[in-house]
Amino acid sequence: MNISHLQTFLSIARLGNFTRAAEELVTTQPTITRQVAALERDLGAPLFERDHAGARLTAAGVELLPIATRMIADADTARLTIAELAGLSRGRVRLGAPPTLCVSLVAEVLAGFRARHPGVDLEIMEAGSHVLSERLESGELDLALIVTREGMGARAGSGPSGEGAAHTWVGAASAQVELTPLLHERLVVIGHRALPEELSLAQVAALPQVAFSRGYDLRQATDAAFAAAGLVPRIAVEGAEMDAVLRFVARGLGIAVVPAMVVAGHPELHHARVVEPPLERTVNLGARAGVGAGFAAAAMRDFVLAEVAALAGAEARVGGMVTVLAEAPLSFAP
Repeated sequence: MNISHLQTFLSIARLGNFTRAAEELVTTQPTITRQVAALERDLGAPLFERDHAGARLTAAGVELLPIATRMIADADTARLTIAELAGLSRGRVRLGAPPTLCVSLVAEVLAGFRARHPGVDLEIMEAGSHVLSERLESGELDLALIVTREGMGARAGSGPSGEGAAHTWVGAASAQVELTPLLHERLVVIGHRALPEELSLAQVAALPQVAFSRGYDLRQATDAAFAAAGLVPRIAVEGAEMDAVLRFVARGLGIAVVPAMVVAGHPELHHARVVEPPLERTVNLGARAGVGAGFAAAAMRDFVLAEVAALAGAEARVGGMVTVLAEAPLSFAP
């Protein structure tokens, strides 16, 4: 199959219209019509149904869509990998992470990587772990930080130390995504005034809470914990994003449950451990299973592992509430 024909197919599928696709691709409608016809001949099946409303995918088109997306992504990766042979003076890394990690670990990783490889383009996607897993599968991301919770039956890859555990995130796990455990992290309660050293989950539920958007992995995890304990949390403000949650807590609107690493960047906020039961999560580095990383993505992977390993010597910043699982790669030279 011709790559340009697949790009045309994807454009029409996304826009639902041959004319708009021709405009986007800076070509003529007869040209893209011929390209689609050639692709349909190669595959032996029609890909679009056309009427006055536009173009809709046939059953064959629906099946081709994720395959074509991966093929285009792999072609882009191949071109960038060859360009990266010149010592990472060029290239691209597409990294995904949940918002709770973008305000902590990811910021440190990107700063170090950018300083060392200024010619490499960085694309960051903030989303929940299930969405990030899907983007990895489709080839739209090179790497992603995936948050999981233990004991729920999904497969995880073995980490550098050879350890593996059963993990899952909200939604179905995928055999096409390989997970390398990076760290275990406690969830803590933050507030604008002094808090006890520890709070039970029942005590947390009784306090006015600034709750994240329901799309957050963190919100889904805390909701599940409250439900399992038969508790109904007292929500003061609901639907906020990470930056807003921190601002609202600082202004005294309520407490919030956040990952321990967030505390290190906000010494103005007080925090307490959650106990009875403790709330924990595992942060993993995800990649497409069985697909080799390009030079830039491999370099980013090393930066992530090295940054996480460095936390082992700085756990005092978060009161020992982070357990590092990853080791810096032997080949990594800062």
